[in-house]
Amino acid sequence: MKWKANCKINLGLDVLRRRADGFHELETVMVPVMGLYDELEVERIVGTGAVFENRGLAVDCPAEDNICLKAFHLMRDRYGVDGVRIALDKRVPFGAGLGGGSADGTMTLLALNELFALNLDEETLIDLAARLGSDTAFFVRNTPQLCTGRGEKMVPIELPLAGLWIALVKPEEGVSTREAYGGVKPHVPAVPLRERILRPVEEWQGSVKNDFEPHIFETHPTIRQAKEALLEAGAVYASMSGSGSTVFGLFDDETKARQIDTPYVYRL
Repeated sequence: MKWKANCKINLGLDVLRRRADGFHELETVMVPVMGLYDELEVERIVGTGAVFENRGLAVDCPAEDNICLKAFHLMRDRYGVDGVRIALDKRVPFGAGLGGGSADGTMTLLALNELFALNLDEETLIDLAARLGSDTAFFVRNTPQLCTGRGEKMVPIELPLAGLWIALVKPEEGVSTREAYGGVKPHVPAVPLRERILRPVEEWQGSVKNDFEPHIFETHPTIRQAKEALLEAGAVYASMSGSGSTVFGLFDDETKARQIDTPYVYRL
């Protein structure tokens, strides 16, 4: 059985405050990008445990620490699933703010739920996914969601994105989560993101912001330059996704989007 673990972008990301548990309270809108995905193959095998294979892009962790295996161990502990082969063809750049790893973990949960006919409901799957990370729960629904808390609390949201094209640019340099959160200045905006995001897309620039951008752009000028290039090419909106380093532009015309030097151009 094969699954497509697509990535996501963040439309706006407000870091509101630091919580007592050490995490940060966020408000962001996550939107799936179906055109860019990792391919996950999950099948039952004779024996116990999980056999894991990683193809495609190299990831920055040992195979035994891969989130797909963490998802397997969670499902084995909870529901007794056992004896599987998991093959991951990695295509989504990692450490890019695109949630590729989170998508892989959640899709492993969904695959095991189907493969072993567990028939778990959405609420249970969201709870399981949230135990793997902050962005993971989003991929259970995999539709535009207003996300709060650490990103695990979700409310569906409708956005005027039909017909737009997206160009994703992944600079060679990366940004660690530690670096991103270490330099951010939490604040509560006067107008919540949930209100600003309902304005026309053409009014988002300068209003729908990513709070990680100021300090990351200061220390990583190539990321800032990538965003500026998207706007100069005619993007109606451009931003960094998540904690970076990927930036994206939304275009009302495919020709404009394909001016960008990137292989990642898709229709939303």
